Amino acid sequence: MVLIHIKRNDESQFLIDTNRGTPVEQLVKNVVTIFNGRLKVERICCEMEELAKYGTLYPPEILGLTEEQVSELKLDDHWGEQCIPSGGFTFVKDPIGRRNGKQPKKEMQDVLTNTVKEAKAMISKKLVTEGKCLTAKMVQNAIELLKGAVMIVYPMKLPPHDVIRMEFENIEDLAGTQASKEVIDPMAAQLWFCGRELYTDGKTVGDYVGKIENCKVIMKLSMRGSGAPGREPVMNENERKQWMLQAYRRQEELKKLDADDDDSYLNSEWADSGNLKRSFHGISNISWRVGK
Repeated sequence: MVLIHIKRNDESQFLIDTNRGTPVEQLVKNVVTIFNGRLKVERICCEMEELAKYGTLYPPEILGLTEEQVSELKLDDHWGEQCIPSGGFTFVKDPIGRRNGKQPKKEMQDVLTNTVKEAKAMISKKLVTEGKCLTAKMVQNAIELLKGAVMIVYPMKLPPHDVIRMEFENIEDLAGTQASKEVIDPMAAQLWFCGRELYTDGKTVGDYVGKIENCKVIMKLSMRGSGAPGREPVMNENERKQWMLQAYRRQEELKKLDADDDDSYLNSEWADSGNLKRSFHGISNISWRVGK
């Protein structure tokens, strides 16, 4: 087994296990599927947190308009009248005006928020420090978990224009959003290992990581044309701090030794300049008398 630690822009993403015989093309595809899937789960979770607070999304013709404009244009959120959360709702106005304010009751809110927490934990970056691998199936399970929670609260389904439903149906439109800059096109994806790009022209993982089957390596994910990512530092941040701490302690020990040496010198009898001068004169007098 080859355990691969995937990074993006020097930030840890997830662990994935494979073997030396896996084609690079397949590895890249799996990595991009998991990477984009995690982003999808995060987007859904973010919107579901808003759903739990402020109800369903306004239709496109109302979105962005003030209440006066909606009234003047005689527009109506008929989907909001149909998609009522189970158990009723409490009106809580959305401060940014994206959702209709029909907040689910506490019990249904808990269903949504608790499921969001569970789904986030399933695809968390903390899995890296725990040594747990992430798979495409685990990502899909997180999506299915979120979908089930929404069905409990909104058994009649969300409006077709609600971004959560569009995410579930894989028809989301990310054009012009920040999210579109984070998603990686599988056809333009690159993996790098030790400053070298992994080529997909028939190469396998073993062609790059060597002959040792059971090993752990770091690979970096990037977009074609963005250049080679920075190489891994010789030591990580924690190791660097430990090294600096040891160096500081050693420096302090040397200072203390130097201070102890200086004290010994100054307090010694032979370091007394007056004593040395007296001794010198005494030797001179003896020599003069002997010579005489």
